Amino acid sequence: MARSLLLTALSLGAAALPASSGSSNIKNIVVLVQENLSFDHFAGGLDYDSSIDGPQHPQYCNPANVSLPDSPQVCANPIAKNIASDDPNHSISGGNMQVFGTYHPVSKAKPGMNGFISEQRASYPEDDLARAAEAINYFTPDHIPVFNSLAQNYVLFDRWFAAVPGPTNPNRAYLTSGTSHGHGKNDDDFLNSALPQKSIFEQLSEKGITWKNYENSTQSSPAFLPDALFYDWTAKNAKDNILPIDQFYTDAKAGNLPQFTWINPECCNYMSMHPPSPINMGENFVKGIYEAVRNSPQWNETLFILTFDEHGGFADHVSPPTDVPAGDSLTYTEAAGDGEPYTFHFDRLGVRVPTVLISPWVSKGAVQHAPGSGNEFTHTSIIKFVQELWGLESLSPRVDWSPSFGGVISNKFRDDTPERLPDAADF
Repeated sequence: MARSLLLTALSLGAAALPASSGSSNIKNIVVLVQENLSFDHFAGGLDYDSSIDGPQHPQYCNPANVSLPDSPQVCANPIAKNIASDDPNHSISGGNMQVFGTYHPVSKAKPGMNGFISEQRASYPEDDLARAAEAINYFTPDHIPVFNSLAQNYVLFDRWFAAVPGPTNPNRAYLTSGTSHGHGKNDDDFLNSALPQKSIFEQLSEKGITWKNYENSTQSSPAFLPDALFYDWTAKNAKDNILPIDQFYTDAKAGNLPQFTWINPECCNYMSMHPPSPINMGENFVKGIYEAVRNSPQWNETLFILTFDEHGGFADHVSPPTDVPAGDSLTYTEAAGDGEPYTFHFDRLGVRVPTVLISPWVSKGAVQHAPGSGNEFTHTSIIKFVQELWGLESLSPRVDWSPSFGGVISNKFRDDTPERLPDAADF
């Protein structure tokens, strides 16, 4: 297919090309999962393609109080800060208020995406709408030159949803095993390698496929385990596959990256982009990872996937799917913002997050919308692609449901991919 036709298909959200189109060119996968930014907030202001579904056409607004019909409107503006004043609520029940305008949505409720300001004001009760508006404001391309360059040179997804409408570790568990085993918050099981389900790391080892989890997360404050160490199997059988982030740069330069590379950033003060991490520091971290991959001897056979684990409580105007298969039959209950219990069945997706596919085997500047299959791209689409690429069995019903992005990978090698990216902005 000519490049122009491929770009048109992607821009219109057409069905994915057959997975055989170019997936066989990929021998190595690198995945970097950054922290806590919604698509609208981080990437919605990108303007190199008018089809990008951002918050400005028309301008996206929320009421100052979702319970009051005549409440003043607070609208999204391109004035997001390098360091957010506050860390928005990103619990499951807080997400309920953000997405549905209530802590207790009924079955089949339609997401209004109009409660972000209300939840921000409930979490930080100040009569300062300008400060509350930080949860709905967004960045311009000048704010995020690294991500803007990646999107313009590779494939941006503007309908990629987090796996869980809640915090980091349940999403990272879905990212790596297709379920969170009933966990809806960052509880101690994630610190004690207590998750019992089979992960992608165990699957790869069984298949003889090499993998490493390079991490800076143990340097976080408080410390987090790297994602592969969530699992009991990894702690007992594969601790040697967990390496410090400095080793990633060494291995990339030498052409010694494994077939599957998983990268954990530090969280949550410096490079992860999770407030109060500065956005520009996170941008320079992404730049360093990209340039190490791009200039590695393995580049010609590599797919680099950049995504974010969850929305972090920042606003997005696109409603997430509300009737999807869970990873298993387990549920999670927590006290909502009104003190009453809420039980979640893992049957809907989280808010959109920015995602880019990076490889010399993808088109330049393409925007991938919905996959055209009736389903939606989500975190478990990564597992689905890996499953197809290396002949692995399914990990969960959620993975079965998730579309692969194999059709985005072409058989045409590009020799115009940038060796270096711009430096991060100073703002």
